[in-house]
Amino acid sequence: MTGDLIHAGLGWPIALLAGGLSFAASFITAAFGIGGGAIMLAMLAVLLPPAALIPVHGLVQLGSNGGRMAILMRFVQTSVMWPFAIGAGIGIAMGAALLVDLPEHVILIAVGSFILYTVFLPPPGFLRRSAGLAGGVASLLSMFVGATGPFIAAYLKAQRFEPTAHVATQAGMMTLQHLLKTLAFGLLGFAFSQWAGFITLLIAAGFAGTVAGRQVLARIDAARFRRILDILLTVIALKLIWDGVTGLTEGHSLPG
Repeated sequence: MTGDLIHAGLGWPIALLAGGLSFAASFITAAFGIGGGAIMLAMLAVLLPPAALIPVHGLVQLGSNGGRMAILMRFVQTSVMWPFAIGAGIGIAMGAALLVDLPEHVILIAVGSFILYTVFLPPPGFLRRSAGLAGGVASLLSMFVGATGPFIAAYLKAQRFEPTAHVATQAGMMTLQHLLKTLAFGLLGFAFSQWAGFITLLIAAGFAGTVAGRQVLARIDAARFRRILDILLTVIALKLIWDGVTGLTEGHSLPG
């Protein structure tokens, strides 16, 4: 019975595989600032029922980013956190009100294209100036497509924080976003309790990955960090565009 509570009926092999991938995803995000949320979303999309995908992913990411933020708290740039918080609250509220079958494939293509733009061309004005707008748009999209970490990373990239401050501030922003999203799904009636053990397992594994990845972050120089960040952003953006185009041509909806 205890085992069922932990693996949520998925079985121990799947639960342990998910835990290992959670460790790897958090390691990547702690070391390089991006990528872990998208990796977790792709993995959970294969393992979980579609209706549980976005809520469970959001709570796992809340725990993972919360641990990362706690470790790096003194590096969080509070000057951009407050406007982001206001924007995120508005975006989550709008997403909860509009949580219906929207053309998610079009959203994926748009987000992926936007990320590529920020990597290869000068960022638009609002990415340099408006944490509130970045928070609002990213949080609205997060209610439908789950992993919008690359969008927030694109905003932070334009701020040119040093690597540790970048990762710490992104962790703070993602923690806030996923907290608001979890509250919204709870109010909409999602039963988190049946997934509590599984989510706890993934959060614990993710925290261990964060601790390990933190050691890599402490040793990486700023120029190398930005090169790695650009590569990761490009790969994730191309994957988002590919998924969107494939979904449109096949004529079916993404899970979530």
